[in-house]
Amino acid sequence: MAEQTMATRVIEKIRLRDFIIFTIGTSMYGWGLVNVNIPSHLAEGGVTGITLIFRALFHINPALSTLFFNIPLLLLGLRMLGKRALIYTLYGIVGLSFWLWFWQLYPMHLDLHHDLLISAILAGFFGGLGSGLIYRFGGTTGGTDVIARILEQKLNIPMGKTLFALDVVVLTVSLVYINIVEMMYTLIAAFVFAQLVNFTQKGAYAARAFLIFTNYPEEISHAIMQELERGTSLLHAEGGFTHNERKVVYAVVDPSEMNIVRRLINDIDPQAFVTVMDTQETFGEGFSYAQPKKRRFNLLP
Repeated sequence: MAEQTMATRVIEKIRLRDFIIFTIGTSMYGWGLVNVNIPSHLAEGGVTGITLIFRALFHINPALSTLFFNIPLLLLGLRMLGKRALIYTLYGIVGLSFWLWFWQLYPMHLDLHHDLLISAILAGFFGGLGSGLIYRFGGTTGGTDVIARILEQKLNIPMGKTLFALDVVVLTVSLVYINIVEMMYTLIAAFVFAQLVNFTQKGAYAARAFLIFTNYPEEISHAIMQELERGTSLLHAEGGFTHNERKVVYAVVDPSEMNIVRRLINDIDPQAFVTVMDTQETFGEGFSYAQPKKRRFNLLP
């Protein structure tokens, strides 16, 4: 019980650093919407897209409609959000609304020479980077995320499907104020947006993981540790057909070291079966802090 209480305290901890990041993220997102999306007639998905529709049709300030649409959704999903998530989401909503108001008050007119491709890339860049920072530190700007969570809990519909369907609906309705050409550039912006969010979520310490099936596991493991000073682990595996037990070498290296690992494997066992995987994020010795010289370690105890 004590361990569970301690874990809950860690999860629910609210950090000043997070609010600083949310401020930067909502500022970037709002800046892109006001200074790129709106002047270039580029739509947006989710609740933000709805605010742009209401702006175009009824001249309602997005700063106000952001609060108008998001606060009821937040109250609707109140029971599903913990204290930390509730505070972070509320801050994200209010923060985005504030920056939408601020950047409209002090706009920065960009001379893009009416180039919709550049506009789409910039819109996706600022929106994706700003949102990615918010998501990475556990925040959100509300919107369709709340609806998706409700449907997932009540109807067992995956969040990804709900978010995609809602974005399709909003973008389709956006054709009431933008044309097909502008919609195509909006899709480019959405692609860039998604890539920036994914990049930000993965973090800066991406790496490559090797699974090496070989008749010479000790030799390959030693070669990687000797030449790259990277830790390796020997995993015990069993052949699916022969049921013979064997050792599999597991190693995580920097992307720049991949060719060296390939060369080492080829020199020792050209017949080895190798799988290389992108890691979502890698942290620890040699990646997220300095790797000491001549220090060798195992990835598994």
